[in-house]
Amino acid sequence: MGKYIIRRLLTAVPTLIAISIVLFGIISLAPGDPLAQFAADPRVPEAVKENIRKQLGLNDPLPVQYAKWAKSMVTGQWGTSFQSRSPVRTLIAQRLPATLIVLGSAFLLSLLLAIPIGILSAIKQYSAFDQVATIFAYLGNALPTFVSGLFFIILFGVKLHWFPFIYRSTVEQTGLAGVWEHVRQAFLPVLVLALVQTAALMRYTRAAMLEAIRQDYVRTARAKGLRENRVLTGHAVRNALIPVVTIIALQIPGIFGGAIVTEQIFRVPGTGNLLIQAITNKDTPVIMAVTFIFAVLVVLCNLLADVIYGLLDPRIKFS
Repeated sequence: MGKYIIRRLLTAVPTLIAISIVLFGIISLAPGDPLAQFAADPRVPEAVKENIRKQLGLNDPLPVQYAKWAKSMVTGQWGTSFQSRSPVRTLIAQRLPATLIVLGSAFLLSLLLAIPIGILSAIKQYSAFDQVATIFAYLGNALPTFVSGLFFIILFGVKLHWFPFIYRSTVEQTGLAGVWEHVRQAFLPVLVLALVQTAALMRYTRAAMLEAIRQDYVRTARAKGLRENRVLTGHAVRNALIPVVTIIALQIPGIFGGAIVTEQIFRVPGTGNLLIQAITNKDTPVIMAVTFIFAVLVVLCNLLADVIYGLLDPRIKFS
């Protein structure tokens, strides 16, 4: 397995390089000027504008700009923001905790809901519980995050006044009251993300469980006189979760993608919000750093899914 992981990591390097080149080219050729705020200000002399462009390296050829960015990523500096003049690594470090809190909570909640509901839905196929769960899954998959987010804001924030719909990085309360306030303000964005992930994962779990309970080894276990609970938990569920675990690993990058929209709706000061601001201002170093991190996450999660599947399924060989 060690050789397999090393081989996959080595093949991931040219993939990430190609992705970074495409991203850098698209961002560089996109309309807009990082110094648009200075261009619209007549008080800034042209010589000063030109000097700023030279300091930022905007007058360099694209290959030179890409080489400078790649060097900064390799050395761990990640460049400097055009807008705030702060290190990109510092900006991401400041925004990452809020993103991880919201995403981690939504991911854990979706696991706790989707797997049991999917298993019970398969066991009680075509029952009232299965019908309700299926309708819930269809709604969760059909509704975009910005639609469900606005619905929850109107219902829980405007009409019922149960939860705040603007996320604040700092709260005035301290102690348990402060913890509760953080939970309240994170509830709506977590609910929106968990709804989408729960709906998708529940359908995967239900389909895998339906396939498992119809296998010959399940019939054999029943024929031997094992109790139904033992048959389901010891044979069907265990084998049905093999593809589900790999799907979970593949869904992690998708959660980060959905967080970009959700953070905009609820004003969560996370990396998704930082990316949108950077795109608006054409802050190339920030855009490249965040999107490249997403690309690395996709590659690593695909590798993780393959490794997990191989560990759980003895039929898979890494040689």
